[in-house]
Amino acid sequence: MLAAWSSVVAGLPVLIIHLAVTTAIFIAGLVVYLYVTPYRELALVRQGNAAAGIALAGEMLALAIPLSATLANSVSVPDIALWGSIAVVLQLIAFAAIALLLRQLPAAIERGEVSSALVLAAAQISTGLLNAAAMSG
Repeated sequence: MLAAWSSVVAGLPVLIIHLAVTTAIFIAGLVVYLYVTPYRELALVRQGNAAAGIALAGEMLALAIPLSATLANSVSVPDIALWGSIAVVLQLIAFAAIALLLRQLPAAIERGEVSSALVLAAAQISTGLLNAAAMSG
């Protein structure tokens, strides 16, 4: 029991620092995403727009998936920061590619078209899963 407690005492500060860094990258990525989208998702969500909620939820999951892989596979804060930043950039590129393919997407989200939001969320989450697998080696 003493060995287990010693392990927790030694590892807890590292866990907290790694989690804090990853959470900061997640929040920064989400802020950038909210800034670059051509519609204001938070305002639309507050108005009850389900499509905007689905799109935002998809992006949150899409960011969290590769960041969790980064957290699980990284050994240091700089490693987490580098790979986490790469994950965020790749997710933003995925959103841009989807927006180019589905040019009506911003207007569809603003109109509350759930089908468009589901396609966007699925594409974002799929990209996040692929990024996570690639980062896991």
